[in-house]
Amino acid sequence: MEWAAFAPIIVLGVAFVVYCLVDIVRGEVQHLPKWAWAAICLLSVPLGGIVYLLLGRRQG
Repeated sequence: MEWAAFAPIIVLGVAFVVYCLVDIVRGEVQHLPKWAWAAICLLSVPLGGIVYLLLGRRQG
């Protein structure tokens, strides 16, 4: 397969991680410190970001 076939998936993955990291820096988090959520998001793409958005983000 061509690497270009994976380009949209890679771009979406990078954009998702960047979104999560910006949200971590700007917002309030719960259950873990910010550096731990950032590490989880970076080390486990996309599952880490999904877990952060569901559990780590402080709502309202």
